Amino acid sequence: MITIVDYGMGNLGSMLNMFKRIGVRATIELDPKRIQQSEKLVLPGVGAFDSAMTCINSIAGLREVLDHKALVEHTPILGVCLGMQLLTRSSEEGRLAGLGWVPGATTRLPKQDGLKVPHMGWNVALPKTPSRLTAQVDDEPRYYFVHSYCVHVDDPAHSLMQTHYSIDFDSAIGHGNIYGVQFHPEKSHRFGMQILKNFADL
Repeated sequence: MITIVDYGMGNLGSMLNMFKRIGVRATIELDPKRIQQSEKLVLPGVGAFDSAMTCINSIAGLREVLDHKALVEHTPILGVCLGMQLLTRSSEEGRLAGLGWVPGATTRLPKQDGLKVPHMGWNVALPKTPSRLTAQVDDEPRYYFVHSYCVHVDDPAHSLMQTHYSIDFDSAIGHGNIYGVQFHPEKSHRFGMQILKNFADL
């Protein structure tokens, strides 16, 4: 069973529907006791970095359970969009520390003539480091993005996919049992379905 963590800042319905569409059992949950029992976790996110971390840190027992699942039990966890940025140690968008499970930082996408920020729409994510999360994807898979900030991991080995928009940034990351995607797999048709299938099969 995959648990989608409901800390108040995620596109939960679309994610749940996509898991149902690919035949994977999933549930939306906020109760830390039930999250503790989960086999896999999805950490979604839409909004601002500090607001998300404030929500996670303020819900009784949630941060402790998430840290335990990630760092002690080594439960597979997938961060999506803002949820991926929360996996890093910090973000230029805010002042609060991130979860810090993946060595890296989140920075603002630089403005460039002819390119709007936020980066919104379809773009290619090129595979970099081989991973079970990105197995069986096309040579140039396309995904749907909506974001103004992007992740840069410290170790190139943790970069699973990269995308170019004004700059190159890490659009999929992996560090042990922790994974993240900047794009929205639940909105990315067959390309996103493959990523979610791969995560379910970990």
